[in-house]
Amino acid sequence: MSDDKWCSLAREDFEHALEDMGTVVDVTVNDLIQLTEKARKHAQLRRTESMLVENLMSQPVHTIHADASLGEAASVLLSQRISGLPVVNKNNHVIGIITEADFLCAIGVPCHLPTHNLWQTLSGMFSQPVQLHEPNENVGALMVTEVVTVLPEQTLHEAVEAMKSHRVKRLVVVDGKQKPVGVLTRSDLVRVFFERIPETKDGLTAD
Repeated sequence: MSDDKWCSLAREDFEHALEDMGTVVDVTVNDLIQLTEKARKHAQLRRTESMLVENLMSQPVHTIHADASLGEAASVLLSQRISGLPVVNKNNHVIGIITEADFLCAIGVPCHLPTHNLWQTLSGMFSQPVQLHEPNENVGALMVTEVVTVLPEQTLHEAVEAMKSHRVKRLVVVDGKQKPVGVLTRSDLVRVFFERIPETKDGLTAD
């Protein structure tokens, strides 16, 4: 049954359904409504997790070369309003990634410590001498070479598991030749899940 048909369900439909079944089922209308809503949420989550990365990733993907200066990388991040840049070689193969966090780490902020909260990060920032990299230093000196990638045909569930297991905020989407075709970030995941949350009223999906 399609989502549109499910959305048209009303309380009276459940009342009539109970009447059709007689008295052999010891459940109330509210029980049926709650059960239906829970089942609907699980079905929706299952459908969402089976969505393909290629339908969720951000495009076009902006990249940079390892021999580009940090100033160039920062300029792209700012102008494109993105937080990470895949680094590619002359054959357009992914060899690394540079992010806003890498720039912050370059001045002494412990950004790659996922267990640190905001106050620990600020404390680390002011308790260490600032070691600012020169803007003309190249990207290769600062990039992270262990890039977590996914394929366009992988599912959202697989992408989420990759983010969780590697503790990263973004995945570079590559084709079979390791060439970048998109980026999948936590923001993309939030957008997908919120877009698929139906508005509800009195326990029933609104028309």
